[in-house]
Amino acid sequence: MTTTARTVLFHEIGGPEVFTVEETELPDPGPGEVLLRVEALGLNRAEALLRAGTYYYQPTLPGSRNGYEAAGEVVAVGAGVTAFAPGDPVLTAGNHHLSTHGVYADLALLPEASLVPRPAGADAVTAAAVWLTCTTAYGALVERAGLAAGDRVLITGASSGVGTAAIQVARRAGAVPIATTRTEDKRQALLDLGAEHVIVTDTEDVIKETRRLTGDRGAEIVLDAIGGSYFRELGAAAAPDATMVSYGWLADGPVELPRNWPVTVHGYANFALTGTAEGRRRAAHYIGSGLADGTLRPVIAEVYDGLDRIGDAHRLMESNRHTGKIVVRV
Repeated sequence: MTTTARTVLFHEIGGPEVFTVEETELPDPGPGEVLLRVEALGLNRAEALLRAGTYYYQPTLPGSRNGYEAAGEVVAVGAGVTAFAPGDPVLTAGNHHLSTHGVYADLALLPEASLVPRPAGADAVTAAAVWLTCTTAYGALVERAGLAAGDRVLITGASSGVGTAAIQVARRAGAVPIATTRTEDKRQALLDLGAEHVIVTDTEDVIKETRRLTGDRGAEIVLDAIGGSYFRELGAAAAPDATMVSYGWLADGPVELPRNWPVTVHGYANFALTGTAEGRRRAAHYIGSGLADGTLRPVIAEVYDGLDRIGDAHRLMESNRHTGKIVVRV
């Protein structure tokens, strides 16, 4: 048997206008597969890069799917699936291939390992906005960089979904988040979220300000979303024996390494955490406990209604006018 789904596809690389919403046929779940009814989608920068042909892998064209992050309900399960049953509220772990299993749809067929239980009490919009932002921040800062109380943490691109989550993760550990953003109009929102200091890069020098704010020592941890030659420049803002983590590719060109040794440099991809059952278990517990005690709360910039608004949602994401996560309610 097959099920008809409304699915966002694109047949060529380009801007948000290449998206179309089409009826597609999904088979019944096979062994190890789960059919998910999608309630809300959380957008991620990687999805815009895939659509534009600049992600670290290329879309499979024509008819590429897209989308890492969704909250929804299990409709049916295939043979051998033991972790989930029809009716279970779940969210996606963001560890699947975008072109083949992307979740921009009202129904999606996914491997069992691509789902995790929805945090208790979380509505669909919150659940769609929380997983990838918080697991990236947690995985990069806590598991990779060894975040500790008192660490000064320089967070670039801090108004993004991951950036806003990183401020909360740092605060939760008793660390000191130093946030950067391009424009003055986002300063107060980042301070309200918990940033100890905000550096506005249009008018302030990140290196000089970081060193001033840290008594000329530099930041013990640098979490960078930009990459390229900018990552090398950020080395001058790092403390001796600092840990620098590159997780994004917003700048053109390869990531360049800093020359002010000794620093420890990590290139972080979230598959390191969400690609294993144990990593997903730790991440789910971290997020669930953070939502329960209020120390984690996803910052939601805008909620669009309907799959037909995916293009509009991508336009907002690429404008960089927003702070936090963009969600599409299906």
